[in-house]
Amino acid sequence: MSDKNKLGFWSIVLLGINAIIGSGIFGLPGKAYAKMGPASMLVLLFCMVLAVSIALCFAEASSWFEENGGPYLYAKEAFGDFIGFEVGFMKWAIGMIAWAAMANFFAITLSKIWPVMAETFYKNIIITVVLVGLGIINILGVKISKIVNDSITIGKLVPLFIFIIVGIFFIKGGNFKPFVIIPKGHTASTAFVAASISLFYAFTGFESLAVAAKDMENPKKNVPKALVTVMALVSLVYFLVLAISIGVLGGNLSGADTPVADAAGAILGNAGAYFITIGTVISVGGINIAASFLTPRSGVALADQGLVPKCVAKNNKHGAPYIAIIITVLGSLLIAWSGTFGTLLQISVISRFIQYIPTCIAVLVFRKKFVGKEINFRIPGGAFVPLLAVSISVWLLIKAGMASPMKIVWGLGGLLVAVPFYFFMTKVYNKKEA
Repeated sequence: MSDKNKLGFWSIVLLGINAIIGSGIFGLPGKAYAKMGPASMLVLLFCMVLAVSIALCFAEASSWFEENGGPYLYAKEAFGDFIGFEVGFMKWAIGMIAWAAMANFFAITLSKIWPVMAETFYKNIIITVVLVGLGIINILGVKISKIVNDSITIGKLVPLFIFIIVGIFFIKGGNFKPFVIIPKGHTASTAFVAASISLFYAFTGFESLAVAAKDMENPKKNVPKALVTVMALVSLVYFLVLAISIGVLGGNLSGADTPVADAAGAILGNAGAYFITIGTVISVGGINIAASFLTPRSGVALADQGLVPKCVAKNNKHGAPYIAIIITVLGSLLIAWSGTFGTLLQISVISRFIQYIPTCIAVLVFRKKFVGKEINFRIPGGAFVPLLAVSISVWLLIKAGMASPMKIVWGLGGLLVAVPFYFFMTKVYNKKEA
């Protein structure tokens, strides 16, 4: 693939923003306020620290490599083929589950404008059009995907920026009192944990950037810079949207399904609410575009190492991994049509940390393994940031498991499913190498 068809720095940044900012930001403030009131802003800051710490680990890890793979590649290089395959398998499988859910959310979001779309028949049509349509766009090559992704990302950011710029002037200081509101049945500690677990997932998605390294210009330099830039911008947007929503709506924010639209309505009337609703549709559509581009690259990374059939990584004349794209679309379609999102998404909760924790530890391994090698980005502060990220991740993982043991069961179940695939493919690959 020629460099002119690859993603430049700002296209990588927009792809990262698109992969993180989806429907969550438009529903985030209501859920956050219900858990701790205005103090949810402090919880958001805590989640920022964790997300940025993990992103910094990904930034340094990505600076050692130019290949596709992201968390799979880092785990493989640090801990061997088996751990790498477990991480990579889960990354691809959970990517399909997440994309299926995102397509479903897009149909649900459209139903707020056209209620008929809520019916199962029409919802499945929308899901199919989204998954197949984006699959075709990706098969046509990175250049087309880049144009669509850049346009949609800018389109989703415009309403958020307008909301922030206008909303700042409508904040009422009294809406931040009392600052801490603990729901009945919770202590301050349990409320903080519940809010943290909920809000942290609004930051996920950044880890996918490194998966598509081969489709980017100078990935060893641009991916780390893009990761840091993306997390800074997303964190700022999240904090401002939450603060303005609290300042405008106060107690009316608690549990609101469309809090940003409600706040915009309070500021600008029905036109403001409609404007934000359209922004929500664009945003959910945008995160589907990011998923359609990034998810197949997880399969390509596994194929490059012979851990799934080599043909999965085969490119067409446009430089697109069309077999990986087709498999991803079909897998996502089957999951989306099944409608069992509640059960399936439990796996994704744990799988995030199955990717994050090995990558954070891998950074420390690479510093010893590749000692003396020049890289474009190194986390300041020695081992502090990777160890902080691992410690908080393990803590949240334990708390999530205590709150809902089935999340742990489903997450570990996914790891067990991957085991026979690993031994089968390594046996086949070794025979071909012999």
